Amino acid sequence: MSAISSARKLNACDEILGICLRRGLGEQPALLCGDLTVTYAELERRTDRFAAALRRHGVQAGERVLILLKDTPDFISTWLGTIKAGAVAVAVNTRAAAKDVTFMVKDSGCRVLVIEDEFLPVWRQAAESCPDALPRLVVRGGASAGDVVSLADFLPEAGETVSCAPTEADDPAFWLYTSGTTGTPKAAVHCHGDVLIGDRHLRESFSVRPGDRIFSSSKLFFAFALGHCLIGALRAGATVILHDGWPDGAAIADIVERYRPDVMFSVPTFYRNLLRDGLADQAGFKAIRHYVSAGEALPESLYQAWLTVTGVPIVEGIGATETIFLAVAGTPAHHKPGATGKPMPWAEVRLADADDQPVTTPDTPGVLWVKMDSLCRGYWNQPDKTAEAFRDGWYRTGDVFVIDADGWWHHQGRNDDLLKISGQWVSPSEIENCAATVPGIVEAVAVGAPNAEGLVRLALFLVAEDGGSQALEETVKNTLLSTLSVYKCPRTIVFVDEMPCTATGKIQRFRLRQMAMERTASL
Repeated sequence: MSAISSARKLNACDEILGICLRRGLGEQPALLCGDLTVTYAELERRTDRFAAALRRHGVQAGERVLILLKDTPDFISTWLGTIKAGAVAVAVNTRAAAKDVTFMVKDSGCRVLVIEDEFLPVWRQAAESCPDALPRLVVRGGASAGDVVSLADFLPEAGETVSCAPTEADDPAFWLYTSGTTGTPKAAVHCHGDVLIGDRHLRESFSVRPGDRIFSSSKLFFAFALGHCLIGALRAGATVILHDGWPDGAAIADIVERYRPDVMFSVPTFYRNLLRDGLADQAGFKAIRHYVSAGEALPESLYQAWLTVTGVPIVEGIGATETIFLAVAGTPAHHKPGATGKPMPWAEVRLADADDQPVTTPDTPGVLWVKMDSLCRGYWNQPDKTAEAFRDGWYRTGDVFVIDADGWWHHQGRNDDLLKISGQWVSPSEIENCAATVPGIVEAVAVGAPNAEGLVRLALFLVAEDGGSQALEETVKNTLLSTLSVYKCPRTIVFVDEMPCTATGKIQRFRLRQMAMERTASL
C-alpha cells in the first residue's frame, strides 16, 4: 500500500465537497434534515461562510475548533469550514460530561468552541475548571450576550467565496477523541490525506452513486458515522439524511419511512431495539438496500432475526477511531453470519500473539494490527500511548480475533479491561472510582456481561458498610449520572457481601460476569 506523499498539496474539504462540485453535482441534494434540503452548492456557501468567519477572527492554521453540535447542516458546514480554513475540527460527544469537556478544552487548547444553546449548562460547569483556557464561545440557537456570540452574528454576510488553505496531506485536519484505559480521553490526530479512501466501501461494496440516500443512527461525532456518512457519502456524491435528536426507535423509524434511505448504518443495540419494539416490520426498513453494523459484535441470532423480518441482511465490520473506516468487514455479496468479515482491499491486517509474533494457525486468537491510508498519526500530547499503540505505520487495535479455516474473521473481544457498550469504549475503573466516592460504599467493581441477545452490558457490583439498600442504590445511580456520561452508567447494580478474589487478593471478574449473566437470565 503506497503512502500519500506529505509534500502533496491537499485539503480534505476540497476532497470531500469540492470533488463533487467539479463533477457537476452542485444542484444535487447533499443533506436532508427535517424540512430542509441543502444542495452541494448551498453546502459550499455555508462552508465558505464559516471558513471566512474563522479567518476574520484570527484563527490560524493548525489551531483547534471544538464542535459540540447536534447533527444538522450547521454541524457539517462548521466541520468542513474549519478544515477548509486550515484549522483543525474536533467534534465532541454531545453527551460528554462536564469533566470530559473540561479536559478536551484544556488538552486541545482550542481557539473556538461552537456549541448548541441547550448544552451551555454543561459548558458553564466545565468552564469553572479551566478559567485560564476559555475559547471564543459561539452558540447555535441562542442570542449574543456577554461572552457568547451567536452563530448568526459570528458568520459574515453570505456571498464570500473562500479558497482552501494550502494544506498538505500530512497536515492535521481533524481530531477524534477516544478513551484510554484510564478513561481519560485521547485525541487521534487525523490529517487531510486520511479522507481519500472514504468513499471506497460505499462505492465498491454497496454500489452507492449520486442520488442515493445514506443514513446513520449513530451521531456524527462517532468515527463510524463521521467516516461513512459525512466523509464517505459526501465524497461519493450521495445524499446524507440527518437526525438532530438523540436516536430512539420511534424517531428513527419515522425518518426511515419519510426519507427511505438506500443504505443505513447502525449498531447491534439499535437493530435489536427496532426488532423488540416491532418497528423493523415497517415498509421503510424492508425497502433499504443495505444495512451495515459496527461498534460491537453482531450476534448471529440478531442477524437472522433482522433478516427474517426485513428480508435484508446486515453486513458487519470493524474499524476504530484511529482508522475512521472499516478494516475488516463483509459485503452484501460476500459475508458470513456471526463473522466480522474479511480484510478490506484498502487495509493491511495481521494477527499477533502476546509476544508480537504472527498468528497463522486457524482458530488461534491474536490481536489485530492494521495499516491503512486513513490511519491517524498518533495521539495528541500522549507520546507514551502513541508509542504503545503505533509501530512502523501499524496500529495495534487491542481487538482479539480468530480466523477460521475459510478465512473469516471472528471477533473475540478485547485484550484489556475496556468494554464496548453500545459502540462506545468504557473504562471500568472510571465507573468504580466514581461509585466509591459515595459514602457507605466500601468497594465497587464494574464488569461487562452479555445479555440474552449476546450484547455486552454494564453491571456494577458493590460492597456496602450496611449491606446495601434501595436508598443507597439510588444515591449511587444519581452520583454516576451527575458525574459520568450516560453510556457509562450501569443499569444493573448488585450489592454483595464481598468480592470474589483469588488467593493473592485479585478480584475474579469472570465470576462477577457470570453472576451478572445469571441475574439477567432470571429476569
